[in-house]
Amino acid sequence: MTIRFFDTLESTNNYCKLLDPDNVEEFTVICARRQTAGIGQRGNTWASEPYKNLTFSLILKPTFLRASEQYGLTMAVAVAVATSVERQLSRTVLVKWPNDIYVDDKKICGILSSSQIHADRIAHSICGIGLNVNQTIFPEWVPNPTSMKLLSGKEFVLEEVLASLLKDIQSEYNLLQKDPSAIKRQYMERLYRLGSQASYIYQGEHIQATIIDVDHFGNLVLKLVTGRDITCSLKEIRFV
Repeated sequence: MTIRFFDTLESTNNYCKLLDPDNVEEFTVICARRQTAGIGQRGNTWASEPYKNLTFSLILKPTFLRASEQYGLTMAVAVAVATSVERQLSRTVLVKWPNDIYVDDKKICGILSSSQIHADRIAHSICGIGLNVNQTIFPEWVPNPTSMKLLSGKEFVLEEVLASLLKDIQSEYNLLQKDPSAIKRQYMERLYRLGSQASYIYQGEHIQATIIDVDHFGNLVLKLVTGRDITCSLKEIRFV
């Protein structure tokens, strides 16, 4: 594993995209102490106070996964981050579909992954992770944020938190190769709102529904109050 620290980058994910994957060791980590143009889900900006949080990207080469199985990698990384944060905070940590990390209904971490496909296999993947560690004040436009410091009242050493995260990611990644069904079980055990009726906006309409599953392709499966099941992609549904 190689970890490269930068004082400032626009985006660790974008930096990784400039690298030649054939000449980069798997588990290369690009970490920025200050990220000026971080990217979140749906193209949103990832706001992070300089030198207070972890913003890094990880290059993986999961050629053992077919293109149709790439959501397994998303699940493995999300479970690993949740496991690591939970151990360090001694608080229950959940995964909000598809891969945000939540504590007490508040977002502590975002994950953004992209993969390159060769034939029917994943050639390489870039997993970007933004974890709120020591930040305590957030911009008003950031929805329901929290941090490890806000939840625990103590300051964390960023390098130690990073080491813990990477250890758990490597462990879950190894498990994904051996037993992908175990990754799915762990993911479902941590899935935010699983089995609870809640409000959503589906295709522009307000609905009441219960999350019942995540399918093989990473789509969210919900049961409407009418009893009908619907399957949603990220662009079709929003949590309320």
